Parts: sequence; C-alpha cells; structure tokens
Amino acid sequence: MLHRRWAALAALLVPLVASAQEKPLTYPKTKKVDVVDTYHGTKVEDPYRWLEDDVRKSTAVADWVAEQNKITDAYLAAIPERDAIKKRITELYDFEKFTAPSKKGGKYFYSRNSGLQNQFVLYVQDTPDAEPRVLLDPNAWSKDGTVALSGLAASDDARYLAYGRSESGSDWQTWGVLDIATGKPLADELKWVKFSNASWTPDGRGFFYSRFPEPTGDAKFQATNENMTLYYHRIGTPQTDDVLVYRRPDHPKWTIGGGVTEDGRYLIITIGDGTTGDNTMVTYRDLLEPLAAPVDLIDKHERKYDFIGNDGPVFYFDTDDGAPKGKVIAIDIRKPEKKNWKTVVPEAKDKLSGVSYVGGQFVCNYLQDVKTVVKCYTTDGAFVRDVSLPGIGTASGFGGKTTDTETFYTFTSFNRAGEIYKYDLLTGKSTLFRQPKVKFTPDDYEVKQVKYKSKDGTEVPMFLCYKKGIKLDGTNPTLLYGYGGFNISLTPSFSVSRLQWMEMGGVLAVANLRGGGEYGEEWHRAGTKTKKQNVFDDFIAAGEYLIAQKYTSPAKLGIQGGSNGGLLVGAVLIQRPDLFGACLPAVGVMDMLRFQKFTAGRYWVDDYGSSDNKDEFEALLKYSPYHALKTGVKYPPTLVTTADTDDRVVPGHSFKFTARIQECQAGAAPVLARIETKAGHGAGKPTAKVIEETADMWAFLVKNLGMKPTLPK
Repeated sequence: MLHRRWAALAALLVPLVASAQEKPLTYPKTKKVDVVDTYHGTKVEDPYRWLEDDVRKSTAVADWVAEQNKITDAYLAAIPERDAIKKRITELYDFEKFTAPSKKGGKYFYSRNSGLQNQFVLYVQDTPDAEPRVLLDPNAWSKDGTVALSGLAASDDARYLAYGRSESGSDWQTWGVLDIATGKPLADELKWVKFSNASWTPDGRGFFYSRFPEPTGDAKFQATNENMTLYYHRIGTPQTDDVLVYRRPDHPKWTIGGGVTEDGRYLIITIGDGTTGDNTMVTYRDLLEPLAAPVDLIDKHERKYDFIGNDGPVFYFDTDDGAPKGKVIAIDIRKPEKKNWKTVVPEAKDKLSGVSYVGGQFVCNYLQDVKTVVKCYTTDGAFVRDVSLPGIGTASGFGGKTTDTETFYTFTSFNRAGEIYKYDLLTGKSTLFRQPKVKFTPDDYEVKQVKYKSKDGTEVPMFLCYKKGIKLDGTNPTLLYGYGGFNISLTPSFSVSRLQWMEMGGVLAVANLRGGGEYGEEWHRAGTKTKKQNVFDDFIAAGEYLIAQKYTSPAKLGIQGGSNGGLLVGAVLIQRPDLFGACLPAVGVMDMLRFQKFTAGRYWVDDYGSSDNKDEFEALLKYSPYHALKTGVKYPPTLVTTADTDDRVVPGHSFKFTARIQECQAGAAPVLARIETKAGHGAGKPTAKVIEETADMWAFLVKNLGMKPTLPK
C-alpha cells in the first residue's frame, strides 16, 4: 500500500522538481567497448570495462576523470550557498579533538588535533596530568596532509614505537620504528604491509607483523591481495632478514595475523577467510620454546573466535559458536578438546559487541537496541557491576593490562562529541577526563529511536535527530543514511558534518538495516548473499516510514551511504527512483559481478556471495547497480563520490556506474561524479579535503532538495 500511495504522490511531484531544474546537463562522451562475459550460460555486457584501468596509469581514464570533474566542479561552484556552507563547516571543525589515552610501559599515549590540522598529532606523557610531548606529527610528512599515521604499537618498556604511514589514503602501509625517549626514527623500514598491526615480543627487540608479497608491474593499487604472511622483524635489521613465522601457500586467500599475549608467553595466530570476523581459525606458538611448532587450537573455519587474553595456559575468546549474540569461553590448552571448553560469560539477550580483559576482569560491551551497555565480570563469570554511562549513546575503549586499576573510554552520541572518561576499575567510578568544545548547543537537538516494519514484516530500528521544534508537515529536508553489511553496527556517534546538516534545518535518519551486527549473527546473515535484497527493502521501508510520518516527502528525501553503503544507495535509487530527491553514493561497490577480482574484494564473498556460484550470480545480477540501470528512466539527482587512490573499493566501480547512469538518464536531474585526487577509501583523509567534500555534498543537497538554509555570510 505504501509503495503505491507514495509512487502516486511522487508522480505528482516529479514535474514540479523537473521544472525547477535548468536544462539537462551535457555529459562528457564516454566510449563503449565490445566486452561480453558469460556467467553460467548468461551473457552479460560490460561496455565500460576500460574504466577499470588504473587512473594513475591510464591516460584515457585520467582524461575521462578530468572531464567528469570539470563538469561537476562547474555545477557545484554555481550553487550560491556553497561558499557559506564551507565557511560554516570550517568553523564547526575548528575545535580541539582528542583520542582516549592508552598506557604502555608506564607512559600514556594519545592523539590530538588542535582544530583544523589535517592529521592528528601523537603525544606521550609520563602521567595523565604531566606535560605532554609531541612524539609524531604527520602534518610534517607532506605539505598537503595526505600522508597519515595509520597504525602504532609501543614496546612493553615504552622504549620503541612501531608506526605505520599511508599515502594518499591507500591501504598500503610503510612501517618504521621510533626511539620514544629521543623522538628520533631508526633506520627500520617495512614495506607492503596491509591490514596488519604490530605486536612486540616482551624483550622489546622486535615485533610480529603481516605483509603481502611485493606487487609486480602496475598491480599495486588493483591486483588482488594474496599470500598474506606473518613475519618477525628484529630492530636494526633490514626487512630482507625478517623471519618468516607462518604462511599458508595452500590457501593464498586466507588472512593471517599475529599477536603476543600480555604475559609474553604465546604468539596467537589468527587465520581468517572473510572480512566479518566470522570463520576464524586459531593457532598458537609457545615463545619460550625456540623450536616449538605452531599448534592448531581451532582448525576449522566455522565460527568467530576473537582472542581476549589469557591466564597462563587458559585462553579466553569472544565467540558466536552456539551463541549468535556472543559469549565468552575459556579453553585450557592442556586439554583443548571442545568437550572441555567452559562458558564464562553466557550469551545474553543483547548482542555482545566486544570484550576487554583489563584489571583482572572482563569488560563486556553490549548493544541493547543499538545503544551501549557495559557490564563487568570476573574470570569465573561472576557479575561485578554495570558501568554507569553518562547517557544513551556509544561507549568504546576500555583497553589496558590485567594489572591496571584504571582504563579510559570514549562516549559519544548524535548530539554529543566524543567525551573521554577515566574509569576506576576498583570503585567503578567514571570521571570526565577530556571534553571537546564544539560551537553548538546539544540541548537544541532531539535524538530519538523509532521502529518501523520492512517489506516482510521485520521490525527495523532507526535513529532520528533534528533541531527541536520541527513541524511534521512533510516539508523537512531529510538525509537517510544506511550501511547494512559485514556485521557492522551503526551506533550513535557524533559528526560535525551531520551537525551542520541538522543546523541547516535537515532531519538526520540512521537506519539499522539487516546485514549489520546490531542484533547478532542472525541479523547479519539475514542481509547477506542471496538475502541481500532484505537490506534494500529495509532501507526503502525507512524512506516510506519517514514520508508516511510526515517528516519529509520524496522530493525532500536525500539518501547517503559509503562503501557497502554506496552499493546500498546505488541499488535503491534504481529500484525506487520515485522515492528519493537526491542520492549520495560514496566509494561504492557498483559492479557485483567483478568485485572479487580487485585488491581486497575477494574477502567480501563471505557477505555478498560470488558470481562464480550460479544461485549467487543470479541474485547479484538482479541488484548490481552497474547492471541494473535501465535506459529511459528518470533517475533522481545523484552525486557519486570516489577517489583515485582508493585501493579498498577501486574507483573503477564508481567510474563505470557514473558512465552508465549518465547514458541511461532520461530526466533533467544531474548525475555527476566527484573524483578526489591523492585520497583513498576514507581513512587518513586530511581535514581540508573532508571540509571541501562535505561542502560539495551539502551544496548538492541544498540545491536538489530545494532547501533554504540560514547560513553565515
């Protein structure tokens, strides 16, 4: 009923929207090639295959990108409100930001941004109240701020710091070592590191890390990443001398990571076959025995096993084995048979989203209807206390050692910037440690949670945030955001860009779609592979709810999502072009038949399925944004965003989608691409680039949703 009712309403609104537009844009001419693939007897054309070529290597693709950016830049520059939007977002971003401190070797490490610095600066201090000292300033690594600190690990004695650097937003990292006392870097340099941390041996003489083989030819940013291998690096030696610790050439697609237990006794080797943390194998090695061979503890990819910590030979894991919402178990490696495993903290009605082993107790982070609840237990499973949080929102952190008596956590919500608290593990008292001072009044905004029914009757939660006093008359510009995949939960969090959206009079809606991790593994699996359509149905139903409840109307409803969320936006704008007034798909997975052929794409098969499987191919082809577009359809205004150095979701996805939607577009609504240079999937993006991108997106929405915001002059 809702579908038919609002489709009819949208039909009435379309002429009004179209008449407000200028004449249709003239898009750059994109050549087509004769490429046809056959999948399980079905022929599928791919006329824009050439746009998959690396933009840094292909002159043809680079020229196409330049032409697309030229028309997009001109369009955005002509929006009168754009400069004022940028001015205000710059003012909002200009506040002091901190990360929660972490403690190592008696020293405290944290990052700080004075306001508009492109990158956070790393500091160290002897006590939480001592004078801090700059340890690493990534802003000095490049003039434009495009080289970022992408990982760090201090040795147990806080003598050395291993740290990763990434350039232009790439997932590739180069690791170095710093002398903490002097602040001087050593000569150590480790290349071709990706998706890895560093874990020191207790003697502080070296650390374990994972890397891939050096790519050949021009494959650095596009080739699939295979044969991940665990190494040990000794300080002061070249990478060529690093010791190979563990590899699985029989399974080149597996991921391999290693971490040393707090007592320094064991190396825990985690072997995965997907990106969700599911299906984990665990191997360990006794570091006190030089000739000890790795011992398989969990030798099948069946469930998730996240190592929490150990008490000698007793290993603790967070697992969903027999507990879709998670539990804590203990495995004594002296009698490792499954019949001897013990449940320490049993499955609860709420999703267990993370566990820390600190201060001799388990600090368990639960999601109770997508809001954080934290509970503490002894290693025997006895309940200690609830952590009293400062409100309804998201708490994260609680790191440290088993001997610590304090820990730190960050608390945030849609109208609360990240406040940092020090938590006394003995008394259970939280003390405000640092509070950011953003130039806004939190009480001016309302945050609430609603639930609506999806197409199949499933109840789905959604957060709504907006300035107090809005009228439910269907005229409010609204931005609906979603993700719906990879077991990732969208919990309440603060965003300066979202604050500006609400400040301009917009309603923010964040839908907790199936495919995410909000309610455990069953919720996640209900939005994967051949069930992926459930995610799109949930998102469409969210839009229908917002319209039915008179928050907004189709002409005033914008949608946004990035990465897997970019796929979401691309799919639903095709399935329901009548429902949305503007669309912002960012760094999206748009070709669902070939995603596994590039960089990290092969990991996503666990969530998406693969075109190599006939049943999954048929489901993928049906919703794949690049393939589902039809000629002669009036698609809503769309601004596709991506970046030239995105080696997570290669930009070819967005390039091909852009070319195809420009070819298919029948209406006057703009379908544009904004392609950033020297940037990647999002991590490490300089503040200056974030501000520019936000200003462009909000300007696009202001124009195409017919907004009249009050802005600074």
